[in-house]
Amino acid sequence: MIAYFVHHLSPFLIQFSAGFGIRYYGLAYALGFVFLWLGMRWQRKRGWLELSVRQLDDLVFWIALGGVMIGGRLGYCLLYDFFHTLKEPWSVFEIWRGGMSSHGGILGVLIVLFWASWKWKKPFFQIADAAVWCAPIGIFFGRVANFINGELWGRPTTLPWGVVFPDAPLVDGQVVPRHPSQLYEALLEGVVLFGILTYLRFRKRTAGAVSIGFLFSYSLLRIIGECFREPDLHIGYYFGFATQGQLLSLFTLLLAFVLLYMKKRGILKTSKESIAANH
Repeated sequence: MIAYFVHHLSPFLIQFSAGFGIRYYGLAYALGFVFLWLGMRWQRKRGWLELSVRQLDDLVFWIALGGVMIGGRLGYCLLYDFFHTLKEPWSVFEIWRGGMSSHGGILGVLIVLFWASWKWKKPFFQIADAAVWCAPIGIFFGRVANFINGELWGRPTTLPWGVVFPDAPLVDGQVVPRHPSQLYEALLEGVVLFGILTYLRFRKRTAGAVSIGFLFSYSLLRIIGECFREPDLHIGYYFGFATQGQLLSLFTLLLAFVLLYMKKRGILKTSKESIAANH
């Protein structure tokens, strides 16, 4: 008989009192933003990003606050908890209750990038490619934190690496092992996606390749990961098989084709977007 791992991990790295301390989830966001800042500074030194140090610092701040935090929170409230938000709109500010949407964060970051391109009169894809290349690192930390928190668990499985999540719904009145889908997504949306974007960043060197490649690849990898993830209980499946995350990933996939169309048609400024040839 297989002895499955029973999830009893603490969400705190350091706990000072009941409900208060340094949480892995918050640490994941902090590490993601630090790596974003370091990665963009490194690209600036290589001549890939034509921003001043002040502009770069401002951009990282607005990506973190306006894009990821506000976009992610609003995305969750409107896409996953709409009726409750409509009934209690102040719940948008109750961030301690949890609830972030990666698709909302992606849309928020895109808005910030468009704004920065317009404000500083810089090529959109030059800024977007530099920022997006760093994104999988933050996603990886976030998914690992999801696993530590024991949330967003997977569907039931009999595979030997299944994990028993005590808070997951019972199946026929019993606690059953589930796919550690958080770790699957950490691998797909973090490691695999970073590998794809790194190849595009260093080999293809075409303006927009990284940002369009991110939207395209993330969408497909998320659709695959969702095949092992339990859908939200209050939402369930659409059409008997599709999850909310998969449908939203179709939207970000469409965004990839929209950006590609805008690039081909010259709607977005591309004249200065070729990356410097020197490594």
